[in-house]
Amino acid sequence: MEWKIVAFIVLVVSLCFLAIPIKVDPDTSNEDIELFQNYVTRYNKSYRNDPPVYEERFKRFQRSLRHIEKMNGLRSSQESAHYGLTEFSDMSEDEFLTLTLLPDLPARGEKHVTAPYHRKHHLLQSNRMKRSVGIPSKFDWRDKGVITPVRSQGSCGACWAFSTVEVVESMYAIKNGTLYTLSVQEMIDCAKNSNFGCEGGDVCSLLSWLLASKVQIFQESTYPLVGKTGTCKLGKTIDKTPGIKIRDFTCDSFVDAEDELLITLATHGPVAAAVNALSWQNYLGGVIQYHCDGSFDNLNHAVQIIGYDKSAAIPHYIIKNSWGTNFGDKGYMYIGIGSNLCGIANQVSSLNVL
Repeated sequence: MEWKIVAFIVLVVSLCFLAIPIKVDPDTSNEDIELFQNYVTRYNKSYRNDPPVYEERFKRFQRSLRHIEKMNGLRSSQESAHYGLTEFSDMSEDEFLTLTLLPDLPARGEKHVTAPYHRKHHLLQSNRMKRSVGIPSKFDWRDKGVITPVRSQGSCGACWAFSTVEVVESMYAIKNGTLYTLSVQEMIDCAKNSNFGCEGGDVCSLLSWLLASKVQIFQESTYPLVGKTGTCKLGKTIDKTPGIKIRDFTCDSFVDAEDELLITLATHGPVAAAVNALSWQNYLGGVIQYHCDGSFDNLNHAVQIIGYDKSAAIPHYIIKNSWGTNFGDKGYMYIGIGSNLCGIANQVSSLNVL
């Protein structure tokens, strides 16, 4: 019997050693795999049948999941921004910046700081408070019927064109009572002054070109969006249709003067703003009030600001983005007022139309 006991002990010890290589800490691997499978199907990702790419995307997806968990754990209230899976969640942060945003926007923006159309607002706090008392606590230009539907720029890096054209649409509707959907594609194909279609540009350069060239912006139906840079069609039969021209514009800095930005929104109209959208990769809704750097050097995207709500639990700007209606709150976002969050006050463009 003694040899059986010895054999049993050896077997138990051997099994203990054999178990060591496959012992893992509890994790969410299986749950992550299932989430990723559903994610790939939902967004119809092209790499679903490419195993090496699929595996690499899965790793990036897992990093997004952990980041989402961290960001949601930092929420201070139910109104705070919340995060989850978006079409960008299988990208690394560097890839998101390079493929979706405009990394060179700060360099482009520097040249406008000394331009004649640039203004830096620096009124005394007491004067700003007096001026802002007369504006409503909440103002949304959608309520006035002067905001066109949310568009999607897709893989075309022309947020600068989308946001500018959207402000022109709104300002024309405010002045004339008719809301037209205007051609972003015309700007992508034709705008000069260091604008390069889907490869990048900036709002102030586009407005400067529009004013100097006296180019008309035509309706979307006349010059449809295709989402890639093409040959400019101006100078052909398209010029025989009526378009809209810019009368004047400004590129303003409202850093430390956001009350003035609110006054502009309420009394003049929607504006285009350069922002830092790097932290928006997994944004689903709510008000961004933390973790969104506001420095000029990190600007990388352009959006339309269409209003604000100072009466909300977290006072915020209302942002119209150009990533389609499936992103954020049906294409809209909310950024807290008062701290230059996401760099929203660094470079803000307003305009008038003829």
